Amino acid sequence: MFRGVNTLNLDAKGRMAMPSKYRDKLTAQCNGQLVVTLDLNDPCLLLYPLPVWEEIERQLVRLPNINAQTRKLQRLLIGHASECEFDNSGRILVPPLLRERVNLEKRVTLIGQGKKFEIWDEQTWNEQRDSWLTDNDESLSTDLENISL
Repeated sequence: MFRGVNTLNLDAKGRMAMPSKYRDKLTAQCNGQLVVTLDLNDPCLLLYPLPVWEEIERQLVRLPNINAQTRKLQRLLIGHASECEFDNSGRILVPPLLRERVNLEKRVTLIGQGKKFEIWDEQTWNEQRDSWLTDNDESLSTDLENISL
């Protein structure tokens, strides 16, 4: 399980050093092979260990693509998916097209989300987080009401 918020730098080539606390787990889990793609709901990227992504991809390609929403989902998630792996310094290269799409420049925020990570532009993350923290909408779905915090 990946958890926590980390502020990192992208170098001039768009490489991001994976924090060592995750790098060791990812090396054991997937030999450092990852897949990065777009998030469909928020201005961030999703970063998956390759085996986790392959299961999601299998589910997506099984969907009947006669449905316009399914095709859209497949085009955006699978179409933008890029494989990446650790270099000798424990960095991954975030593809330029994906960096541009979510405005990743120098400072990024890496957020552990259980089986995957989110990669945000630091300023966008801070603004979104602050918005969520000040949101007074107290209505919860039935699923969330059953979780004790």
